Amino acid sequence: MVSNQPDIRAVYVISVAAQLAGVHPQTLRNYERTGLLDPSRTSGGSRRFSEADLARLRRIQELTNEGVNLEGVKRILALEARLEAAERKLAEVGGEIRQHVEATHRQYRRDLVPVNNTVAIFVDAQRRSTR
Repeated sequence: MVSNQPDIRAVYVISVAAQLAGVHPQTLRNYERTGLLDPSRTSGGSRRFSEADLARLRRIQELTNEGVNLEGVKRILALEARLEAAERKLAEVGGEIRQHVEATHRQYRRDLVPVNNTVAIFVDAQRRSTR
């Protein structure tokens, strides 16, 4: 199964990640300091960036290129994360609802058959008693 999520294995050192993103390594350090990026660390303390980190970095660059300042980027990323979580939850709840509806349908009595185009004549009880 292929996932839409970027790989989270931290494999790139800061210089390679910066080169892949087209930024200076100091920019990555600054983004980390402001809380925009959170790369993994080796036991020796070296930063390691994953494909997910690089995807986030591309989103940061996209927003800053549109004129959004770093605090705005931080808020937008937080809102996007909340939206993604809400969409996942909605999909989960939707699946649960579908299961409940299907279970309800399975409980219907199959011996009852709907009758279409039937004419029923109802006689008023008072009219019947006067005849």
